[in-house]
Amino acid sequence: MIAAAAKALVEARDRWLNPPEWVDWVCTPGEEAADFPARPVTKPGHEADLKKRTLTNLYNARPAWLDLLHRALDEAVASAYGWEWPLTDNDILRRLFDLNQQRST
Repeated sequence: MIAAAAKALVEARDRWLNPPEWVDWVCTPGEEAADFPARPVTKPGHEADLKKRTLTNLYNARPAWLDLLHRALDEAVASAYGWEWPLTDNDILRRLFDLNQQRST
């Protein structure tokens, strides 16, 4: 459950950072031989737009789809701990602190 939620978040962020209509993914034969992954190359005319696509800008804008994906990941992690959702940040910190204290003794 955690892996699926994390994968959905990463894939959505990657699509936002490098929209398929703005980039091509390339790997030269030399890069492929060295086992490098494909890298994004900006399509002509999208250079300025793509420069604005940073994680900082994404998280500052905090679109609804990003919040929903983070919430799904948070819920999956809480479920793995056996915690009822929703939890406040203070609840989470207290529970993690308690777990840390238990494990350190």
